[in-house]
Amino acid sequence: MISPLSHIHPSASLGTGVTVDPFAYIGPNVVVGDDCWIGPHATIMEGAFIGNRCKVFPGAVVGAVPQDLKYKGENSTLVVEDDVTIRECCTLNRGTEASMTTRVGKGTLLMAYVHVAHDCFIGQNCILANSVNLAGHIEIGNYVIVGGVSAVHQFVKIGDHAMIGGGSLVRKDVPPFVKAAREPLSYAGVNSVGLKRRGFTDEQISHIQDIYRILFLKGYNVHQAIDLIDAEIKESIEKQQIVAFLRQAERGIMKGYLQ
Repeated sequence: MISPLSHIHPSASLGTGVTVDPFAYIGPNVVVGDDCWIGPHATIMEGAFIGNRCKVFPGAVVGAVPQDLKYKGENSTLVVEDDVTIRECCTLNRGTEASMTTRVGKGTLLMAYVHVAHDCFIGQNCILANSVNLAGHIEIGNYVIVGGVSAVHQFVKIGDHAMIGGGSLVRKDVPPFVKAAREPLSYAGVNSVGLKRRGFTDEQISHIQDIYRILFLKGYNVHQAIDLIDAEIKESIEKQQIVAFLRQAERGIMKGYLQ
């Protein structure tokens, strides 16, 4: 299961059932969980912790030091949780002193040429399509889909179940449950198809749509919209999640619907 043509540092720790193909490199103090596949010419560098049943395809570089001039060699990490697939030529960087780690959540798929910069936190069961580029300090929730060739500005937050159209420039925060597209990035409706696939009822989806009509379609600013949502929309977990996201948005929220 371990090719003699691969290089594995003596201090690296590999679980049971791991396959390492020819010309793969696994550096010092790396941890690889059970039943992983490390493809040919994949590189896993010091500070990387890989969970169980992960796949690292050829040309990927996992755990390189940050591309950040403020990085001073701190002993940071990259954590890849279970069942993550890292396709060809992805680059995943360790954290800096800001958070000391970068994390990719369980079940996430990173398609070819994705870049995940330092101090990013990606939730569970996300899909980042080909050539998505994440700058530093980005937070992405669970079940988020980011379309191919999209670029996300540093410190941006994307909420759970959001879907970002391909080729997008994501400069502002994207609330949960929505679709985002166009240029500049703006509200394109609720991600109803994705929500139905994940067990949300028609009533829940209609409730979320009521909230976003106030936020994005009525011409209110964010503070006015929050006050109206609090006053007019019945309480729910979804309402609490949306309002909490809006109140914590430091970069501002993407635009409403554009004609």
